[in-house]
Amino acid sequence: MKKLTISICAILLITITNIYAQLTPQPSSTETIVQGFGLGKINLTYSRPNVKGRKIFGGMEPYGIVWRTGANSATVIKFTDDVTLEGKKVPAGEYGFFSIPGENEWTIIINKQPKQWGAYSYKESDDFLRFKVKTEHLPALTETMTLAFVNVMPTSCDLQMRWEHSGFTLHLIADIDTKVMARIDSAMNTAKKPYYEAIIYYYNNNKDMTKALVWANELEKDKAFPPFIPKLWKARVLLKKGDKAAAIATATEGVKIAAENKSDEYVRLNNEVIVQAKK
Repeated sequence: MKKLTISICAILLITITNIYAQLTPQPSSTETIVQGFGLGKINLTYSRPNVKGRKIFGGMEPYGIVWRTGANSATVIKFTDDVTLEGKKVPAGEYGFFSIPGENEWTIIINKQPKQWGAYSYKESDDFLRFKVKTEHLPALTETMTLAFVNVMPTSCDLQMRWEHSGFTLHLIADIDTKVMARIDSAMNTAKKPYYEAIIYYYNNNKDMTKALVWANELEKDKAFPPFIPKLWKARVLLKKGDKAAAIATATEGVKIAAENKSDEYVRLNNEVIVQAKK
């Protein structure tokens, strides 16, 4: 009977919201974030309640109780590729994003049922993953609940929650290295070899700089690129290989060519290599 009552209440809430959504603004606005990540994207949709002078955690949102991590419908997170979340593997897919607030730690819940109103029909048996993170105590008030991706790198980022004086941070990694390396190897066997993209990936991910230098030499022959661009990447690769003299010589050529082509940006970038090599 209790489960039936909860289900009926949830249906009524959804129905009422749909009827009046067009008449008045939602007290808790809905936000969808689309964050490019790795070779794919992360989609995050949630509703953003406000403090409005209330005590939130340990008050309106009790400690130890499952929370929708927002307002209205439960927060939904979708990964288009496999990711690692706080060291745990999460396959590509769409999930409900629940949490349990705590004074000193939060329980984060990735649930296999993404379409839920609040946490009324939440079932622990549907959880794909549960883990704990430390509570972050924030001196400044965050009036509107905020989820945000920060420290976004090509294969890593952090997801932060901030509301009232509490928050947490989750660390994500895109599991793409094996896939990218295989794609590079395959593409290098075709007529159109992706030297530019491959050099950048190898450089940014500390791969084989000897191989990257071979590609940089080939890139210099590619007339599709302004010549100061291959010079920059060749200089960067040489510097990472530890050949400072060659890096300085190559970057100096890059500065000259970029200046002749009125590219202030590449004058600056090549000069940065020279400065780093002289340290």
